[in-house]
Amino acid sequence: MGRVAREMVEKAGINVDQLVELLVKNAAAELTTYYYYTILRCNLIGLEGEGIKEIAETARIEDRNHFEALVPRIYELGGQLPGDMKVFNDMSACPPASLPKDPRDVTAILKVLVEAERCAVRGYTYICNLTAGKDHRTYDLSQAILNEEIEHESWFSEFLGEGPSGHFLRRGETSPFVSKFLR
Repeated sequence: MGRVAREMVEKAGINVDQLVELLVKNAAAELTTYYYYTILRCNLIGLEGEGIKEIAETARIEDRNHFEALVPRIYELGGQLPGDMKVFNDMSACPPASLPKDPRDVTAILKVLVEAERCAVRGYTYICNLTAGKDHRTYDLSQAILNEEIEHESWFSEFLGEGPSGHFLRRGETSPFVSKFLR
């Protein structure tokens, strides 16, 4: 644990235990979303589904990267991940991105994907607001994840016909904002 890191965040007026809890819950959401997106991606088949599969795969890999980037900060602040995966899953900040009843309904899958991203956007916005100007490292990490989650949401919402977003699928690069935390 980075004792001075925790001390500085506390001195900045942040309840570090609350922050760690939020980070752990969001890490759980990222890992469980990675799992559920694997299932969703496998069910994106046919003419409609194949066009979305690559985007779902990018979001899936980036959610795994978000989990990997969050873990060091949790431990730096004196936290830890639960030793029981079931407990970890159950504490997720977002509901499961479960396969819809009809696994061939691409629109229903898209709705699951976009709602998962919207939950993530809300969560990281909250953490950014909590840490802005007080905990620079957690803020920077959360903002990087937020930027990618906003792009994920925009990709899926465009497929649902909610309007253009101006965001484009990244080619050959994943986690452009979070990658600096994965080194």
